[in-house]
Amino acid sequence: MRISRFFVNIGIAALLLTAHAGATAAQTPASQPGLGKPVRVVSLSFKGASLEAIAAIVDAEGAKGADLIALPEAWRGNDVVETLSGPTITTMSALAKKHHCYVVCPIYRDDQGRRINSSVLIDRAGKVVSVYDKIYPYWNEFDMTPPALPGQEDAGVYDADFGRIGFATCFDAKFPEVFQRLRDRGAELVVWPSAYSGFTELQAFALLHHYYIVTSTLTGDSILYDITGAIASDERGTGGVTVARFTLDMDRTIYHYNFNLDKRARLLAEHADDVTLDADMPREEWFVLKARRPGVSVRDLGREYGLEELRSYQDRSRTGVDAHRGFSFTDRFGGYPGQKGRGTARGPEGPPPHAQRPPLETPKP
Repeated sequence: MRISRFFVNIGIAALLLTAHAGATAAQTPASQPGLGKPVRVVSLSFKGASLEAIAAIVDAEGAKGADLIALPEAWRGNDVVETLSGPTITTMSALAKKHHCYVVCPIYRDDQGRRINSSVLIDRAGKVVSVYDKIYPYWNEFDMTPPALPGQEDAGVYDADFGRIGFATCFDAKFPEVFQRLRDRGAELVVWPSAYSGFTELQAFALLHHYYIVTSTLTGDSILYDITGAIASDERGTGGVTVARFTLDMDRTIYHYNFNLDKRARLLAEHADDVTLDADMPREEWFVLKARRPGVSVRDLGREYGLEELRSYQDRSRTGVDAHRGFSFTDRFGGYPGQKGRGTARGPEGPPPHAQRPPLETPKP
């Protein structure tokens, strides 16, 4: 069995800008321990390996130190449909507890005789704390016995001890509304188990929504997308099991130039030993800040100096322009193909606090 390992430090500005231009990220050393908010993620990508073989790899990788280990979509195969108390989740729960790490373990879940394509999150204590049911099963999943049931709930997020994790699965990538909802719900890291690689499809979502995306696939490809949209690591499968190890800095923060440049200059001048400009992207008018020494939080310092994070700026701008317009553009006209208008709350806090919106227009014959 081949096991490949890839260590990446996504905090190097040159790497980010090169990847943003379309090149594959080069191999680099792991992030320095303690800088920012480091999160050690392991992605296993493979097809057809046994539960015993994968458990041995999870055990070995957990022993090296990991915060989260991700496995591919329905990796036990189409014929294995089991409950949360079945052998797959029971085995991974014991390993999560043993190594004090989170495990994302997708299975075909038996829900009172119904098949559901579920990504199961197990916490550091070995407990199942979140189950995301694939919102958009692929067509052939409806031909299985029993057929797959589409997810009935909102896009899945969970507050881990290092940040908010979001979940999407395979064919979900064809539907931008899933990834918009993950952004609306505050996801900072999206885990995407899949049967296929994804590649530039997912890059678009990382670029638009500014969260990390980690993939674990049946193709053997494991990809890490940065908050800038850069492909920070692209580990290709060549048969066997791909083991890709990443260290993410969940404190790295992305901002827009607008209303922030003077504040940025003052922060960098007064905290030159604490904070560095990790990436400057003048064509997008974005920049990324990161900590230079342990114990410093860029996000906290940014707030102290009044810097507005990019996602917050986008939300505020949308709400402010809608207030001038007198109604929500998205709610009236929809945001995606096939949507006339949602008419539903945007994000966990509900609709933005602007003037009451008029009813949706009825199309004229």
